[in-house]
Amino acid sequence: MAVKITPDMRKRTRVPKQTLGQRLRTLRQARGLTQVQLAKTSGITQRAISYYETDTGLPPATVAAALARALNVSTDELLGLKVPKVGHLDDDAETRRLWKRFRQVASLPERDQRAVIRLINSLSGRGSEASA
Repeated sequence: MAVKITPDMRKRTRVPKQTLGQRLRTLRQARGLTQVQLAKTSGITQRAISYYETDTGLPPATVAAALARALNVSTDELLGLKVPKVGHLDDDAETRRLWKRFRQVASLPERDQRAVIRLINSLSGRGSEASA
């Protein structure tokens, strides 16, 4: 008796659209963290984070777990088995509106982008520190 494989019996695997390094970088940037800040939070070195983000190597399980905790995601989300929740960006309508505007700045010419950053810095008080 021959066994017939039907479409329903095929193993379903999901191919990640991003590499682990790309996901790690995306999650880190979505949280507004630098590599140094993530390193301090996760207890690993900035050099290791750079190594993982450039897909030069893969973190051991314990490091992946520490990175996931520091980024406030599950290891499944970090490894690409689940869609990561960027979190906190879509908390309310006002935050979504501000983020939408901020993303529009990326489409401006570089000169205008720098002008917007200078304006934000001056309004947030950082501009006065820079000139002092």
